Amino acid sequence: MLTKLAFIGAGSMTEAMISGIVNKGFLKKDNIIVTNRRNQERLNFLQEKYQIHCVRDSKKAVKDAEIIILSMQPFDVKEAVQSLERSVTSDQLIISVAAGISTEFISSLFHEHVPIIRAIPNMPASIGLAATAIAKGESASEEHVRVARALFNTIGTTAVIEEEDMHIVTGLSGSGPAFVYYLAEAMEKAAVELGLEIGAAKTLISQTFLGAGKMLLQTNNSATELRKQVMSPAGTTEAGINTLVNYEFERIIFECIKSARDRSIELGR
Repeated sequence: MLTKLAFIGAGSMTEAMISGIVNKGFLKKDNIIVTNRRNQERLNFLQEKYQIHCVRDSKKAVKDAEIIILSMQPFDVKEAVQSLERSVTSDQLIISVAAGISTEFISSLFHEHVPIIRAIPNMPASIGLAATAIAKGESASEEHVRVARALFNTIGTTAVIEEEDMHIVTGLSGSGPAFVYYLAEAMEKAAVELGLEIGAAKTLISQTFLGAGKMLLQTNNSATELRKQVMSPAGTTEAGINTLVNYEFERIIFECIKSARDRSIELGR
């Protein structure tokens, strides 16, 4: 059973994961430790809100931790790892949630072969509904994958993929919630501009996304089949879909995900 988990980095993803783990009771609060060398105020906030341990010393944070989660901006990974690489052993599992950074690169920063798992959770982790993809590095075993999957399953759903596909996942589910929120923003603005009260618009849009998502998960129908079930010939839905087709909506979505994927590749370099 997992007894100690250390987060290196105290940003929004760290908080989302802590919130999910604490709410699910997966780990005792006393066994979660967070470090962030540059922002004491942030550490104070997390400690007060979640009753976890927060320290400024990264070496102290990783001591005796079974799992160390690298949760920082990609350009901070090298400095962070180099500051603690002599404090980490091959008995500890490193999980990186830094966008674009390969397990090979992280492994090269350590003085010995350390098992590394790369993971891409997304922001709904804070309410236990994350979509997380994980991929194992060269020194990681299937048992490490099992442990990582059990951890991320506490905050949502987990899929195991090949590392070469992680850039695509970054653009898809990693950035995906923001794309969905942007669509919700646009729908809300349209509804209000056309005369609907904003409170009603938000309620209806939120439930529409929730219901549509659950139908994708809980039925055996594809997205295409479900869309066609809503569309009556020459009806209102078809009129709306035709407008999306005319504005090349599919191409817009493709370019959106591709741009996010490409940026992940750039960050990795």
